Amino acid sequence: MKAAVVRDNSDGYVDIKDVELRPLKHGEALVDVEYCGLCHTDLHVAAGDFGKVPGRIIGHEGVGRVSKIADGVTNLKIGDRVSIAWFYKGCGHCEYCISGNETLCRNVENSGFTVDGAMAEQVIVDADYAVKVPEGLDPVEATSLTCAGVTSYKALKIGDTKPGQWTEVVGAGGLGNLAVQLAHNVFGSHVVAVDGNEDKLNAAKENGAELLINRHDDDVDKQIQEKVGGVHSSIVTAVNKDAFSTAVNALRPDGTLVAVALPQGNMELNIAKTVLDGIKVAGSLVGTRQDLAETFQFGAEGKIKPIVKTCKLDEINDVIDLMKQNKIVGRVVVDFTK
Repeated sequence: MKAAVVRDNSDGYVDIKDVELRPLKHGEALVDVEYCGLCHTDLHVAAGDFGKVPGRIIGHEGVGRVSKIADGVTNLKIGDRVSIAWFYKGCGHCEYCISGNETLCRNVENSGFTVDGAMAEQVIVDADYAVKVPEGLDPVEATSLTCAGVTSYKALKIGDTKPGQWTEVVGAGGLGNLAVQLAHNVFGSHVVAVDGNEDKLNAAKENGAELLINRHDDDVDKQIQEKVGGVHSSIVTAVNKDAFSTAVNALRPDGTLVAVALPQGNMELNIAKTVLDGIKVAGSLVGTRQDLAETFQFGAEGKIKPIVKTCKLDEINDVIDLMKQNKIVGRVVVDFTK
């Protein structure tokens, strides 16, 4: 089968190769991939930012149909449409797995990083961790919800987003645009969108953002404080460490900054503001199986609609270039059905 694999030199790109999958093990299923989105995390993996994994098949925004099941599989049947998400599986018995925090499992496996992912014609999944995709949800759109959607949803939960409050979404790309929609349509929040790309800001406005600010302005945090009195929460999806420091200063007292993106480096934190204003800083890592099921349902109900366009597998390195240049609004999804 054809698959996109990390290059031996981990230069940030992938090679399209013929790969043979291993036999299925107990509790696993084989999925014929229909579509797989390309995420910034895939670029980090291809560049070796989390540790070099040459030869690894990337991809964790996958959707496909189950074509084969192994012994011990009771929750899936052949023909079911399922997701292949970053959270491939946890150990199932640690304090995190049994407390609703399974993505923090210390023995977690991740699709497209520690195990082969979905940027291929076929992929092996652990049946217990493959979340079913509602039939009423467009599978192309479902790919974005599998990662960007559920990640944004979980971050808004972590930020304790409430109706009528102000939420800042920093970075209006694949994650940020969905965060805008979820904050507005699901949580009932007012939204400030911050980005340096006017097309992305316009897309955020169309999807419910009420205040748009270009991140290249020198006084982003001051504008937010003056215009809305500060935000109750800030969801940072921008791959830019300076965005985190600015977001802290845009918070009102008792506000929460939720770190989602993974830029290299450290975040500067104004200690006096943090203490005197009761600021909370939290990290949010993708979402659980239940979070994903809920996100899929919001998509099926039309409350969130990802901006997606498709491409062929052999165009993937061109897409990586466009992502590095910040020229993509929404997500580009590889179509394996043609």
